[in-house]
Amino acid sequence: MTSHAKALDFRWNLPNALSALRMALVPTLFFVAFLGEAGLFLALVTCALATDVLDGWLARALHQESAAGSLLDSRADLALWLSLPLCTWWLRPDFVRGEAHLVVLLLVAFALPVAFGWAKFRALTSYHTWGAKLSANLLGAALLVVWAGGPAWPFEVAAGVTVLALLEELVITRLLPEPRQNVRSSVHVWRSLRSDSQG
Repeated sequence: MTSHAKALDFRWNLPNALSALRMALVPTLFFVAFLGEAGLFLALVTCALATDVLDGWLARALHQESAAGSLLDSRADLALWLSLPLCTWWLRPDFVRGEAHLVVLLLVAFALPVAFGWAKFRALTSYHTWGAKLSANLLGAALLVVWAGGPAWPFEVAAGVTVLALLEELVITRLLPEPRQNVRSSVHVWRSLRSDSQG
């Protein structure tokens, strides 16, 4: 990360520190979930999900947005979300078995935009669309309900929204001729490209 961060003019600030904290929490989440410490896991994962909400908001509020910060945020998100299926299996195997079809669908849906973006741009995409933000908040809240022993239906709703948001990322990657960060939606990309072609 160091050489790439330097190339992108990486700076330590509060938003980037929160993103780094989220990434650093991932090994601890694995360890705590493996031990079956559901209460401690719930506290730590709540903290990790809170950093995901706060880092982008603080970056905008403090005028500290940067390409390097956006990339760090995306990598921290990827590390966190990739850790959660296994952690959930250790803590709520009954839930994972009951919702196995949706868990597999989500894993495939998460993998496709990453693979397609890498194949096209040789880089991790970092769009932070409105849909991605909505789905992350819904899925995070739904998983907190699951880890606390609650019902599965919030997860089922959030999973549907998440799949749609990830499909939109595929569309955005297909539309863009080169990688772009912090894209609001596929509609905005289409309008921007259409305007550029007409101008």
